[in-house]
Amino acid sequence: MISPAQAARLRVVLVKTRNPLNIGAAARAMSNFGFYQLRVVAPYEVAFREARSAIGASEVLANAEEYRNVAEAVADCSLVIGTTAGRHRQLRHPLRPLNLAGDFLKKRLRSEKVALLFGSEKVGLSKEDFSHCHWLIHIPTREAHLSMNLGQAVAVCLYELVRSRASRQLSENLKVAAKAFAAERVTKSLLDALQLSGYTKTGSAASTEEKIRRLIRRLNLQSGDAEVILGMLRQIVWKLTQAEKR
Repeated sequence: MISPAQAARLRVVLVKTRNPLNIGAAARAMSNFGFYQLRVVAPYEVAFREARSAIGASEVLANAEEYRNVAEAVADCSLVIGTTAGRHRQLRHPLRPLNLAGDFLKKRLRSEKVALLFGSEKVGLSKEDFSHCHWLIHIPTREAHLSMNLGQAVAVCLYELVRSRASRQLSENLKVAAKAFAAERVTKSLLDALQLSGYTKTGSAASTEEKIRRLIRRLNLQSGDAEVILGMLRQIVWKLTQAEKR
């Protein structure tokens, strides 16, 4: 998890936000994950501090700092990162996926102030805004619907930042690869099913077996998945065997 000292060094900067409710939603997300340094640049509506969407985050809104431009908002930060959907714009900055940025940001937050910029709901960050950034990140949304609600985007980015390396490592450790003997059992059961179904042709059994074996290996089956597939294949083989006996 990220430490309180690291969290205190992150500045969430909202640039030209049009809807005060979105500022409130962003403040709520910040409070959810333990971040309190909110900065707003030329907000469209000055009454954002009363946003009803900032449930439980009144302190974040009350202490939010207002700036006239991005340069002033990030002046005390040594690393400035912009957010963008990115795929339909010509970018002149390195664009990194969010999941690869989290650990790097945590390291920088150990000793440096970092600004994370979010653009307006309508157009995002401008080219001028980008010029203040060292690099950009994007949330991997689907191609048909790239943009996210501002409050949701802030929440997703901060979640990625706070989730621990240990939890990610545990998730990876739970993916135990199937052992060779398990992969071979799947191979043999699939070959039995193919033979009973008539897929395997006379004289080609050896080459088919090699192809199937290579195919199963390329799948890189996890241990649990191999057992599930094996159970399916055994049922198929049993059904085909019963059908042959009739």
